[in-house]
Amino acid sequence: MSNVTIRKSSWSKRLFVGLAIAAVLAVLVIFAGWNFYQHSLRPVSSDTTTTKVEIASGESLTTIAKDLQTKGLIRNERMFVVYAQLNDASRYLQAGQYDLSPSQSSQQIVSQLTKGKVATELITILPGQRIDQIRTSLIQDGFTEADVDAALEPTQYEQLPVLADKPAGASLEGYIYPDSYQRSGSTKVSTIIQQAIARMGQELTPAVLAGFKAEGISTYEGIILASIVEKEVVTESDRRQAAQVFIKRVEVGMPLGSDVTAFYGSELAGAGQDVTYDTPYNTRIRDGMPPTPISNVSKSSLEAVSNPANTEWLFFVAGDDGVTHFSKTVAEHEALTAKYCIKLCQ
Repeated sequence: MSNVTIRKSSWSKRLFVGLAIAAVLAVLVIFAGWNFYQHSLRPVSSDTTTTKVEIASGESLTTIAKDLQTKGLIRNERMFVVYAQLNDASRYLQAGQYDLSPSQSSQQIVSQLTKGKVATELITILPGQRIDQIRTSLIQDGFTEADVDAALEPTQYEQLPVLADKPAGASLEGYIYPDSYQRSGSTKVSTIIQQAIARMGQELTPAVLAGFKAEGISTYEGIILASIVEKEVVTESDRRQAAQVFIKRVEVGMPLGSDVTAFYGSELAGAGQDVTYDTPYNTRIRDGMPPTPISNVSKSSLEAVSNPANTEWLFFVAGDDGVTHFSKTVAEHEALTAKYCIKLCQ
């Protein structure tokens, strides 16, 4: 009996030791696995350089993970998938174009993809640009010529109230408001144009429209004059005075006498900047307003035309000193030109 007891005791000890070792090994395996999992989710490097990643609609999580690892943005595609599935994120991934960097952890990348923080860039339309210059700028921003030309076709935006006063057949000249507009990988150029036109409508406030009416000009005429003011002078106070000059000239039947309108017509005709070149836009040799705006316009130019300065100027000249000099008579104007405009007036 004693031998049996000893054998049972020895067997029990061996079993206990075996189970203890197995338990320790299991803990070590779990610990190692957990460390591997955590390590796999860490950023690949400290490099903050971004890479554009396009997530297509309906693209699987495994395909996304494989693409991310191929581009060096995650350490392990399988662990990325495991993390996304454990956090119930796989069904919330959103299509779009993203800027991602190796300095982001897998957790951060998953968060960005599920929140739809898509990559955006700014498309900037500068003030005082002609529509052909805007066209060139948009093509340089990566849009195709065909898409830009289609987007500049005005008939598709006829439902926008701001275009109600635009003459039939006229282009969008003057209506594409200068500002910076956000663009993602899927943004169409027509969306940018529509936003710019809608923004123009916001700047044509009831106060601005009432100001045009008080000056005896239509909305379209107000935009034409604002585009001339935009190109002629820079500072807000000068713009109000320049607007007064042009409105006064309209009232008394004088030609507007604007160099920038003459330049617009001659440049479109391929003749460069020539104040003697005869086009419908040359207000130095033709009476009345030009047939269309000559550029886009900013808020200050619209407000200057709707609320011009209370002066009696009929002339102004931009001097070499950067100052705009106003006068009432031809003699005063010629004297100021001779004194202040040597280089610019050559």
